[in-house]
Amino acid sequence: MQDFQLPASWLKALGPSFDKIFLEKLGKKLSKLEQENINFFPPINKVFRALQLTNYSKVKVLILGQDPYYQSGQANGLAFSVDTGSSVPPSLQNIYKELHSDLGLSIPTHGDLTPWSNQGVLLLNSVLTVEEGHPNSHKSFGWSEITDAIISTLSNKGGIVFVLWGNFAQAKTSLIDNQVNHVICSPHPSPLSSYRGFFGSKPFSRINSILAKKNLAPIDWQIK
Repeated sequence: MQDFQLPASWLKALGPSFDKIFLEKLGKKLSKLEQENINFFPPINKVFRALQLTNYSKVKVLILGQDPYYQSGQANGLAFSVDTGSSVPPSLQNIYKELHSDLGLSIPTHGDLTPWSNQGVLLLNSVLTVEEGHPNSHKSFGWSEITDAIISTLSNKGGIVFVLWGNFAQAKTSLIDNQVNHVICSPHPSPLSSYRGFFGSKPFSRINSILAKKNLAPIDWQIK
């Protein structure tokens, strides 16, 4: 499976202890699903898109999601993001509302967050694939072995802003050294929890304030 491999910068960062054999087994499992005509998202060539767009050395911010959208035409390999032309999901609508409230930016007409990735915002899901129509169906595939290693490696690098929305993401705080990194926590932006503290949490201005103190360029959060 030529498309199923981590980018070189990430393989180097993860080091020799990273279990490449496990990754190979996971790829074979997904290949078997393809052979059985079982749809899953995102497609194979976009599973590692977040890592392809955001080189290890360029990461400033990590926004952690749970797993991809499970309906056709949505998941594009970036947490919370959807392909242009797909309707904007409720959680992302709420992210946009907070973006407008926080920074006064206009609410985008589409849900493709690629411009954030290109500026050093790693939009990583903890589970990187999902079966069509079945949310969180691949949680037992072992994806967390890979994504936990990525989180730990970034934590060891230091100076990263980790954005953890909701209980699932916040369960990963044990992987993060908050003495050398910055952690921003709030409720999840989903309709069920956004009014419990996500709205008004001002994550985008807080991130840029942290970056400014580190003499790093701020993120241009406006999606055009």
